[in-house]
Amino acid sequence: MNTQSTYPNTPHAILYSMVRVRDLDRSLRFYCDALGMQELRRETFTAAEFTLVFVGYPDSSAMIELTYNWGEHSYSHGTGYGHIALEVLDIHQTCLHLAGLGVEITRNPGPMKAAPDETGEHETIAFIKDPDGYNIELIQAP
Repeated sequence: MNTQSTYPNTPHAILYSMVRVRDLDRSLRFYCDALGMQELRRETFTAAEFTLVFVGYPDSSAMIELTYNWGEHSYSHGTGYGHIALEVLDIHQTCLHLAGLGVEITRNPGPMKAAPDETGEHETIAFIKDPDGYNIELIQAP
């Protein structure tokens, strides 16, 4: 697999993933308080009536853009969205902590049923939902 772009005019980095949220404060409590992210940047567009809040971890360049449309409070996830994946150091303790905060755990921690042909290793994963119902995968750090 080529890890460097051979074309100088092609994209070279993933900046962020965006999800639309119904209640910005509730979503910030989830992503920042429960998952330990920080608000990295906020952009308010008064004329267009929406706010963007970028959250992430200080030691990572990856971010999630929380888009809050002021007058919109209902969204469909569709069938194309998969999930956001986060690495955790102790998946069992993390899930206990998140459950104590009222976070919905939709798949308890455990090994994946299948393993990639390349490694044969079964990652230990769990799934949770954010306040708007988006899936988030937790993956045990190696």
